[in-house]
Amino acid sequence: MPTFDYVGRLRSGEKKTGSITADNRDAAERQLNAMGIAPDKLIEKQRRGAFGMTGGSSRLNKRVKSVELLVFTRQLSTIVSSGLPLIQGLDILSEQTEDPNFSKIIQAVAADIEAGESFSDTLRKFPRAFPDLYTSMVRAGEAGGDLDGVLMQLADYLESTEELKRRIKSAMTYPIVAFSMILLIAGGLIIFVVPQFEEIFGSFGAELPAPTQMLINISNFLRQWYSIGVIIGAVVGTIAAVRLYGSTPGGRYNLDSLKLRLPVFGNLLRKVAISRVTRTLSTLTRSGVAILQALEIVERTAGNEVYSLAVRNAGESVRNGETLAEPLARSGVFPAMVTRMIGVGEKTGALESMLMKISDFYDSEVKATVDGLTSLIEPLLIGLMGIVVGGIVMGLFMPILQLSALVGQ
Repeated sequence: MPTFDYVGRLRSGEKKTGSITADNRDAAERQLNAMGIAPDKLIEKQRRGAFGMTGGSSRLNKRVKSVELLVFTRQLSTIVSSGLPLIQGLDILSEQTEDPNFSKIIQAVAADIEAGESFSDTLRKFPRAFPDLYTSMVRAGEAGGDLDGVLMQLADYLESTEELKRRIKSAMTYPIVAFSMILLIAGGLIIFVVPQFEEIFGSFGAELPAPTQMLINISNFLRQWYSIGVIIGAVVGTIAAVRLYGSTPGGRYNLDSLKLRLPVFGNLLRKVAISRVTRTLSTLTRSGVAILQALEIVERTAGNEVYSLAVRNAGESVRNGETLAEPLARSGVFPAMVTRMIGVGEKTGALESMLMKISDFYDSEVKATVDGLTSLIEPLLIGLMGIVVGGIVMGLFMPILQLSALVGQ
């Protein structure tokens, strides 16, 4: 009898992990439900891999690029809808993919399906390649006899997610590059130009203005051999401390909450989170995934702990008989327009389409915000460069101006 490792949650929300023995995956899920545990992950132990090796699946279980998964899903959807058998389609795609490890994963999936396992159960062996959302939708598609339709929905979802990522990257790339250039220019002036002026100032024999002296002190520090180590150590230490703090539940929530309060990017991140939550929930419910299971998946894929907590609380309220719109409205993180549209969707039985409309609206809002940020950030960075370079130049010329004033007197 096989053994399954599980990760799940009690009705109180407490996380539980352990192992359970059952005849098959469905029996294991029934046992966990009887114990009051809603399983998030259920992985069978000590199975022979697709290539005849124990633990073969775990060795292949590596992360796959989202673009690779998108292309695979789109092509598999086309193959299945055209009437070709699933195994034959997987064999074709294993030869076409450019990622060698992903090719082996597809071969392993095809081999396990040929051995009698279901498509969704086989995908669950590779959670790093196929996320929970993916396997849950495939399982719903298999149960409803609409695998090709579900794969098409998955491809559309992954495509929209990739487009959202591209927009965020385009909004972040320019300011990061420009700010790096500002730091390089300022560092070059301080390291190579300030020392030349320091020699001139030494002949004055007078006390230097505070800004000039500060520039000289910074220049002397940066020109020491240990300065690079100190700076790198400070940066690495800060990043490590933030990541360590972010690995705790409270720290992750506080950092995500801080991100949403950022002056320029907070509004953008808020719109991205709402779009992701509504699109994921719409895609899952449309494919036939039960609302409570869909909310659990959305909670793990929200991308922001503030919205994950809101969805988690909403799931508990729905389990207790409330509508979805009520707890989302109480959370205070979803705008009134969103919760009211969800309420209308629940009353009219068109929740999936209403969620998709909300997501489409916020996708367009994200695009408009990114375009606005791009046009706003450029003059701000130019102004910042002027302030930094101008401040350094003014600090260097202040003693010369003071000397000129004294000579004029």
